[in-house]
Amino acid sequence: MTSIPSQAAPALAIRADAEVVENRSEGGANHRLRLRVQGWPGSTPGQFVMLSPGSVGEVRRDDPLLPRPMAVYREHPAAGGAAEVEILYRVEGRGTALLTESAPGEAIRIVGPLGQPFPLAAAAARCLVVGGGTGVASLYGLVEALAAESRPEVLLGARSADDLMAHDDFAALGRPLVVTTEDGSLGETGLVTAPLERALARGDVDTVYSCGPTPMMRACAELAAAAGVRCFVSLENNMACGFGACLGCAAPRPAGDYALVCRDGPVFEASEIAWDGLP
Repeated sequence: MTSIPSQAAPALAIRADAEVVENRSEGGANHRLRLRVQGWPGSTPGQFVMLSPGSVGEVRRDDPLLPRPMAVYREHPAAGGAAEVEILYRVEGRGTALLTESAPGEAIRIVGPLGQPFPLAAAAARCLVVGGGTGVASLYGLVEALAAESRPEVLLGARSADDLMAHDDFAALGRPLVVTTEDGSLGETGLVTAPLERALARGDVDTVYSCGPTPMMRACAELAAAAGVRCFVSLENNMACGFGACLGCAAPRPAGDYALVCRDGPVFEASEIAWDGLP
């Protein structure tokens, strides 16, 4: 089994009012948000931010009250020591619906980067990166980072072509890419675990990385374990604070204790999670 090299500690989080540069629909319920953040310290693949649900207004709004955790999709340097941070999100409730109303020039409160990132596989390792649903948003930076020294293959799954996030971006990375949709509207028909099982059967995979719905990640973990392959998952539990204070994102461990997804994760080795205890 290929060892995973150690990484530098993640940068300390900042609090800022970020300027909306772009906020556009990408078809269906999927949206892309680009924020200009002054003093952004840089994130590592797998980290996330907490975003206020909509723009900062002159009058305080307390409904909804809590911020939303969002994966850092990618980031770009900007003038004046700032960075432009991209977020992919899907409208699923009142908070994300309000977020779609944020227009260029307005401000959104941001806290981040937060959480523990993905450990990168050793040089020349062959990796499988498996994404489903909104979990795809956590994986673009990982594939970029892995491609610098190892050999990642990307497997993306969605209910339909309209639901699939960032397909063109991943295709432009030039890495082997397999897409599955449950309705057959793009790529293979079926679940993303089918091409994962085929790839693991080759016997040349070193590491699996996964982010998406809990049943999908659990299946990835079980398939990887059966093949004797190390697997890392990024959990998508609900959270309120992002720092471990509210205890709202607890995830059960096999020993009977709990990890906090915001502080100890969101990335875990799959064997650290008691999957039966997750919702």
